Amino acid sequence: MAARETLSFHAEPFGVRIDPAVIEDLRARVRSARLPEPAPGEPWAQGTDRNWLSGLLTYWAEGFDWFAAERELNRFAHYRARIGSTVVHFVHETARAGTGIPLILGHGWPSCFAELLPLVPLLTDPAAHGIDGPAFDVVIPSLPGYGFSPRPDVAGGVTYRYVARLWRELMRGLGYPRYAAGGGDFGAGVATFMALDDPGPLLGLHLTNLELAPYTGPGSRPLSAAERQFLRQSQRWDQTELGYTAIQSTKPQTVGYALNDSPAGLAAWILEKWRSWSDCGGDPESRFTRDFLLTVVTLYWVTSTITSSMRDYYDNRRWQGEPRLGPDDRARVPTAVAVFPHMLVPEGQPPREWAERLYDIRRWTVMPQGGHFAAAEAPGLVARDIVTFFACLDRLRRVSTRSRRRFARAAGPRGRCAWRTPRSCGRKPSAGTCRCSGAN
Repeated sequence: MAARETLSFHAEPFGVRIDPAVIEDLRARVRSARLPEPAPGEPWAQGTDRNWLSGLLTYWAEGFDWFAAERELNRFAHYRARIGSTVVHFVHETARAGTGIPLILGHGWPSCFAELLPLVPLLTDPAAHGIDGPAFDVVIPSLPGYGFSPRPDVAGGVTYRYVARLWRELMRGLGYPRYAAGGGDFGAGVATFMALDDPGPLLGLHLTNLELAPYTGPGSRPLSAAERQFLRQSQRWDQTELGYTAIQSTKPQTVGYALNDSPAGLAAWILEKWRSWSDCGGDPESRFTRDFLLTVVTLYWVTSTITSSMRDYYDNRRWQGEPRLGPDDRARVPTAVAVFPHMLVPEGQPPREWAERLYDIRRWTVMPQGGHFAAAEAPGLVARDIVTFFACLDRLRRVSTRSRRRFARAAGPRGRCAWRTPRSCGRKPSAGTCRCSGAN
């Protein structure tokens, strides 16, 4: 797509309604699952534990009420939009009172829009949940190839940059000339490319992890000791956790045949990641309910989107180390990062200076709990951090506007400023993490 081409836009209300025959077929397949023998050694050491999976499958077939989950999903306002030739599913909930700050939030893999839904009531009505700050108009799209968003066949693939353009057109079509963006995993990568390619509409970014590596080649400053330690830990994580990326970046179609045909295999493939990447202490059900985990997996099953979702790795060439950013790539919008480093299999805690190579960091918060799926694990922490950050930016904007007006009144006949020195807002840092000047 051309960088500045405006795409046609048409959105209609949408409801999550799955044919009961599809659910009955799913239950029959789960009941007849043929599981492999248990792996030798410690449970989970070679992948999803057979005993745990067997218990989950029994509940999926006999206890899980998909239609109750469906009703819960439909409490939110769903839509599908045609943006050019691409169809995008999204949830759109507006602030309960007043004018909300528009905010588009993106999920990643192996997740879906449902991960982000716990944030909606907290952000659209923060005061009702004890959070002091502005409310938001929240937009949560499904990535192309996930859930109810079909994956288009486009030249060059469905990359971060392609989706970033879609999200800009989605927000434009919804009537938002200025907005904030954020999310985690692929969602964080998409938000970053929104800032790299067209920062003008963005009020700021809020990320719950760092999806993209900054440029560290010739001409960049040397790595700090903390950065070197973080990269060493990331390499150790790669040795045990990155096998899935190699498969999905090279042969997603091959593994897709198995996962699209076997609900047991699909659950094992997805939920092993929800365990390893979350702050669950080894027990995924200590952090997530069975109903939530099975809602995520069932959404993949009933939409037959596991294969198309895995193509994110192929199209973005993740195993090949791409996308590779250059020395001039910088997201030049105010950015907050909420660091959730408490994964069962630790990926490492990035130091702030690592993020500052790519982003204009205004707020940096290391959270006391929560891992990769932060919005589902610790929605209160995520929501409060979002509200606090954009409240700070809003105060800065209003102070800056007043300052410009005073500047205009104080200017002499030649337009020179009568003030000898710039004036700042004078606001003290909040908990040492966020300053209106952006110089923390």
